[in-house]
Amino acid sequence: MAEQQVLLDEQLIACGGLVSLGSVNAITGLSQMLGQDIQVHSLNPRRVPVQDLAEIVGGRETINVGVYLAVSGSGTGHMFLMFPPKTAMELIDMLMGEPPGTTQQLDEMEESVMGEMGNIMGSFFLNALADAAGLHLTPSPPAVMMDMAGSILDVALANVLEGSNDALVIETKFGTADRLIDGTLLVMPSPELLNLLLEHLRTE
Repeated sequence: MAEQQVLLDEQLIACGGLVSLGSVNAITGLSQMLGQDIQVHSLNPRRVPVQDLAEIVGGRETINVGVYLAVSGSGTGHMFLMFPPKTAMELIDMLMGEPPGTTQQLDEMEESVMGEMGNIMGSFFLNALADAAGLHLTPSPPAVMMDMAGSILDVALANVLEGSNDALVIETKFGTADRLIDGTLLVMPSPELLNLLLEHLRTE
Protein backbone atom coordinates (compact mmCIF):
# COMPACT_ATOMS: atom_id res chain seq x y z
CA MET A 1 0.00 0.00 0.00
CA ALA A 2 2.91 2.38 0.76
CA GLU A 3 4.34 1.86 -2.73
CA GLN A 4 0.91 2.48 -4.23
CA GLN A 5 0.62 5.73 -2.28
CA VAL A 6 4.03 6.90 -3.48
CA LEU A 7 3.03 6.15 -7.07
CA LEU A 8 -0.19 8.10 -6.64
CA ASP A 9 1.73 11.07 -5.26
CA GLU A 10 4.21 10.94 -8.16
CA GLN A 11 1.34 10.79 -10.65
CA LEU A 12 -0.38 13.69 -8.95
CA ILE A 13 2.71 15.90 -9.13
CA ALA A 14 3.66 14.93 -12.67
CA CYS A 15 0.18 15.12 -14.21
CA GLY A 16 -1.03 18.16 -12.31
CA GLY A 17 -0.18 20.52 -15.16
CA LEU A 18 -1.97 18.49 -17.80
CA VAL A 19 -5.16 17.99 -15.83
CA SER A 20 -5.12 21.64 -14.78
CA LEU A 21 -4.96 22.55 -18.47
CA GLY A 22 -7.97 20.34 -19.10
CA SER A 23 -9.93 21.91 -16.24
CA VAL A 24 -9.29 25.43 -17.50
CA ASN A 25 -10.36 24.36 -20.99
CA ALA A 26 -13.59 22.89 -19.58
CA ILE A 27 -14.42 26.26 -18.00
CA THR A 28 -13.76 27.88 -21.38
CA GLY A 29 -16.41 25.59 -22.85
CA LEU A 30 -18.87 26.65 -20.15
CA SER A 31 -18.06 30.32 -20.84
CA GLN A 32 -18.86 29.87 -24.53
CA MET A 33 -22.10 28.05 -23.75
CA LEU A 34 -23.30 30.70 -21.27
CA GLY A 35 -22.02 33.64 -23.28
CA GLN A 36 -20.37 34.95 -20.10
CA ASP A 37 -16.80 35.12 -18.87
CA ILE A 38 -16.46 32.21 -16.44
CA GLN A 39 -13.19 32.08 -14.54
CA VAL A 40 -11.44 29.39 -12.54
CA HIS A 41 -11.51 30.47 -8.87
CA SER A 42 -9.51 27.51 -7.55
CA LEU A 43 -7.93 24.41 -8.99
CA ASN A 44 -6.79 21.72 -6.60
CA PRO A 45 -5.39 18.37 -7.78
CA ARG A 46 -5.16 16.06 -4.75
CA ARG A 47 -5.29 12.50 -3.51
CA VAL A 48 -8.50 11.70 -1.64
CA PRO A 49 -9.53 8.48 0.13
CA VAL A 50 -12.41 7.07 -1.89
CA GLN A 51 -14.72 6.95 1.11
CA ASP A 52 -14.19 10.71 1.62
CA LEU A 53 -15.03 11.85 -1.93
CA ALA A 54 -18.52 13.05 -1.03
CA GLU A 55 -17.06 15.38 1.61
CA ILE A 56 -15.75 17.58 -1.22
CA VAL A 57 -19.35 18.53 -2.09
CA GLY A 58 -20.82 18.78 1.38
CA GLY A 59 -21.06 15.20 2.62
CA ARG A 60 -22.78 11.99 1.53
CA GLU A 61 -26.29 13.11 2.51
CA THR A 62 -26.13 16.57 0.92
CA ILE A 63 -28.48 16.87 -2.07
CA ASN A 64 -26.63 17.68 -5.30
CA VAL A 65 -27.41 17.87 -8.97
CA GLY A 66 -24.74 15.78 -10.65
CA VAL A 67 -23.76 15.18 -14.25
CA TYR A 68 -21.73 12.00 -14.73
CA LEU A 69 -19.52 11.18 -17.72
CA ALA A 70 -17.47 8.02 -18.17
CA VAL A 71 -14.15 8.42 -19.99
CA SER A 72 -13.08 5.91 -22.63
CA GLY A 73 -10.55 5.60 -25.44
CA SER A 74 -6.80 5.46 -24.79
CA GLY A 75 -7.59 5.34 -21.08
CA THR A 76 -10.59 5.37 -18.77
CA GLY A 77 -11.83 7.47 -15.90
CA HIS A 78 -14.80 9.27 -14.39
CA MET A 79 -15.98 12.88 -14.47
CA PHE A 80 -18.63 14.57 -12.34
CA LEU A 81 -20.08 18.06 -12.39
CA MET A 82 -21.68 18.68 -9.00
CA PHE A 83 -23.95 21.59 -8.06
CA PRO A 84 -26.27 22.47 -5.18
CA PRO A 85 -29.86 22.35 -6.56
CA LYS A 86 -30.30 26.16 -6.32
CA THR A 87 -27.16 26.75 -8.37
CA ALA A 88 -28.22 24.17 -10.97
CA MET A 89 -31.60 25.88 -11.38
CA GLU A 90 -29.89 29.27 -11.79
CA LEU A 91 -27.58 27.86 -14.47
CA ILE A 92 -30.52 26.33 -16.33
CA ASP A 93 -32.27 29.73 -16.33
CA MET A 94 -29.09 31.33 -17.72
CA LEU A 95 -28.71 28.68 -20.41
CA MET A 96 -32.37 28.87 -21.46
CA GLY A 97 -32.52 32.66 -21.37
CA GLU A 98 -35.17 32.64 -18.66
CA PRO A 99 -35.57 35.17 -15.82
CA PRO A 100 -33.85 34.12 -12.56
CA GLY A 101 -36.09 31.91 -10.44
CA THR A 102 -38.01 30.43 -13.40
CA THR A 103 -36.67 26.89 -13.03
CA GLN A 104 -37.92 25.20 -9.88
CA GLN A 105 -37.42 21.50 -10.64
CA LEU A 106 -35.55 19.09 -12.90
CA ASP A 107 -37.85 17.76 -15.60
CA GLU A 108 -36.82 16.18 -18.90
CA MET A 109 -36.01 19.52 -20.57
CA GLU A 110 -33.97 20.77 -17.62
CA GLU A 111 -32.07 17.49 -17.38
CA SER A 112 -31.27 17.78 -21.09
CA VAL A 113 -29.84 21.27 -20.57
CA MET A 114 -27.67 20.11 -17.67
CA GLY A 115 -26.55 17.10 -19.69
CA GLU A 116 -25.51 19.28 -22.61
CA MET A 117 -23.52 21.51 -20.28
CA GLY A 118 -21.77 18.47 -18.84
CA ASN A 119 -21.09 17.12 -22.32
CA ILE A 120 -19.49 20.38 -23.47
CA MET A 121 -17.34 20.75 -20.35
CA GLY A 122 -16.33 17.08 -20.45
CA SER A 123 -15.45 17.26 -24.15
CA PHE A 124 -13.40 20.45 -23.70
CA PHE A 125 -11.52 18.87 -20.78
CA LEU A 126 -10.73 15.63 -22.60
CA ASN A 127 -9.83 17.38 -25.86
CA ALA A 128 -7.21 19.49 -24.07
CA LEU A 129 -5.79 16.43 -22.34
CA ALA A 130 -5.81 14.32 -25.51
CA ASP A 131 -4.19 17.03 -27.65
CA ALA A 132 -1.45 17.66 -25.09
CA ALA A 133 -0.63 13.98 -24.57
CA GLY A 134 -1.37 12.55 -28.03
CA LEU A 135 -4.24 10.40 -26.78
CA HIS A 136 -7.77 9.61 -27.90
CA LEU A 137 -10.29 10.28 -25.13
CA THR A 138 -14.07 10.55 -25.39
CA PRO A 139 -16.86 11.13 -22.86
CA SER A 140 -19.93 8.92 -22.58
CA PRO A 141 -23.41 10.39 -22.97
CA PRO A 142 -24.12 12.38 -19.80
CA ALA A 143 -26.24 10.99 -16.96
CA VAL A 144 -28.01 13.68 -14.90
CA MET A 145 -29.10 12.94 -11.33
CA MET A 146 -30.47 14.89 -8.38
CA ASP A 147 -29.78 12.85 -5.27
CA MET A 148 -27.59 12.66 -2.21
CA ALA A 149 -23.92 13.21 -3.10
CA GLY A 150 -23.00 9.74 -1.85
CA SER A 151 -25.52 8.09 -4.14
CA ILE A 152 -24.36 10.08 -7.17
CA LEU A 153 -20.67 9.36 -6.59
CA ASP A 154 -21.32 5.68 -5.91
CA VAL A 155 -21.72 5.36 -9.69
CA ALA A 156 -17.93 5.42 -9.94
CA LEU A 157 -16.72 4.26 -6.53
CA ALA A 158 -16.85 0.52 -7.20
CA ASN A 159 -14.63 0.90 -10.27
CA VAL A 160 -12.24 3.26 -8.48
CA LEU A 161 -11.89 0.86 -5.56
CA GLU A 162 -10.75 -1.91 -7.90
CA GLY A 163 -7.51 -0.01 -8.49
CA SER A 164 -6.89 1.81 -5.22
CA ASN A 165 -8.32 2.93 -1.90
CA ASP A 166 -7.46 6.48 -2.96
CA ALA A 167 -8.55 8.50 -5.97
CA LEU A 168 -6.64 11.27 -7.70
CA VAL A 169 -9.18 14.09 -7.91
CA ILE A 170 -8.93 17.43 -9.68
CA GLU A 171 -11.30 19.74 -7.80
CA THR A 172 -12.18 22.92 -9.70
CA LYS A 173 -14.32 25.80 -8.41
CA PHE A 174 -15.49 28.41 -10.90
CA GLY A 175 -17.64 31.48 -11.38
CA THR A 176 -17.94 34.93 -12.91
CA ALA A 177 -15.54 37.74 -12.00
CA ASP A 178 -17.82 38.88 -9.15
CA ARG A 179 -19.70 35.71 -8.22
CA LEU A 180 -18.67 32.18 -7.34
CA ILE A 181 -20.80 29.56 -9.05
CA ASP A 182 -21.04 26.93 -6.36
CA GLY A 183 -20.06 24.12 -8.68
CA THR A 184 -17.33 21.49 -8.59
CA LEU A 185 -15.75 19.58 -11.44
CA LEU A 186 -14.38 16.24 -10.22
CA VAL A 187 -12.12 14.27 -12.53
CA MET A 188 -10.90 10.80 -11.55
CA PRO A 189 -8.45 9.34 -14.08
CA SER A 190 -7.83 5.61 -13.84
CA PRO A 191 -4.31 4.36 -12.98
CA GLU A 192 -3.88 3.26 -16.62
CA LEU A 193 -4.70 6.74 -17.92
CA LEU A 194 -2.38 8.34 -15.39
CA ASN A 195 0.42 6.02 -16.50
CA LEU A 196 -0.17 7.04 -20.13
CA LEU A 197 0.09 10.68 -19.14
CA LEU A 198 3.28 9.95 -17.21
CA GLU A 199 4.80 8.22 -20.25
CA HIS A 200 4.01 11.28 -22.35
CA LEU A 201 5.63 13.59 -19.81
CA ARG A 202 8.78 11.44 -19.67
CA THR A 203 9.23 11.67 -23.45
CA GLU A 204 8.90 15.45 -23.61
